[in-house]
Amino acid sequence: MAGSSFFALFDDIATILDDVSVMTKVAAKKTAGVLGDDLALNAQQVAGVPVNRELPVVWAVARGSFINKLILVPSALLISAFLPWAVTPLLMLGGAFLCFEGVEKLAHKFLPHGESVEGNHAARAEALQNASVDMVAFERDKIKGAVRTDFILSAEIIVISLDAVANADFTRQVMVLSIIAVAMTVGVYGLVAGIVKLDDLGLYLSQKRSQATAWLGKRIVGAAPYLMKTLSVVGTAAMFMVGGAILTHGIAPVHAAVEHAAAAVGGGAVVHALTSTLLNALFGIVAGAVVLGVVSVVKRLFKKG
Repeated sequence: MAGSSFFALFDDIATILDDVSVMTKVAAKKTAGVLGDDLALNAQQVAGVPVNRELPVVWAVARGSFINKLILVPSALLISAFLPWAVTPLLMLGGAFLCFEGVEKLAHKFLPHGESVEGNHAARAEALQNASVDMVAFERDKIKGAVRTDFILSAEIIVISLDAVANADFTRQVMVLSIIAVAMTVGVYGLVAGIVKLDDLGLYLSQKRSQATAWLGKRIVGAAPYLMKTLSVVGTAAMFMVGGAILTHGIAPVHAAVEHAAAAVGGGAVVHALTSTLLNALFGIVAGAVVLGVVSVVKRLFKKG
């Protein structure tokens, strides 16, 4: 009898773990777009830090990210338990914020009054060369800014993950959100650490006697800046795709229109998925532009006041 109870318990645990594995994969797929932006933004946050301080800064931001998750995961579970109706509005707000942030990045890059990336790099270089600048305070400010950015993106990841497991029981929700929180933090900041040290690896290899190794090192050094630019572009595109999809799924008529348009194109499942993604991204761009316009008007009114 005791043996059968043990095996029944073991079977229950295996079932839970199997369910958690499936739900974690679903949640990870849904948050992949946000992760691309999270990776790109955090890699850029370390730019301008002295070479010997890059990894300590990444580790400090990673610690802050873990603290963010310790706040966000219990908060999300409490909302799911006592205010389940609030999950969808929070998800919509997160989607709108992603689209707004994406349009704001484009505005900063292309509009004449936007703050350019080159200007940011120039300011960082000047700070590094200026002996009067308190580099400890400079580094601390960068860490605080990166942790604030991480909090916003982490909240989006947790809410999306919570929506993916909204119909699961409390135990499975806790396990999935905990796995997502830890895996995403370790994965993102592990990759950030690798990216910021990629040029150092290339420089090390380029100084080796082997011609093949030296050639590889030079290629890595040359490719590192392009990798950062690619991450930035991919991250921005992901913001519109993920944010737009969240918004369209939350607005039934728009979601129906997107699906109808994708079905009208034809061409099979792949073409249907690509068309839906493109239309969601376009809707995300429009929504982000509207939110940016509203925010700009509100800021001007406050300045006048």
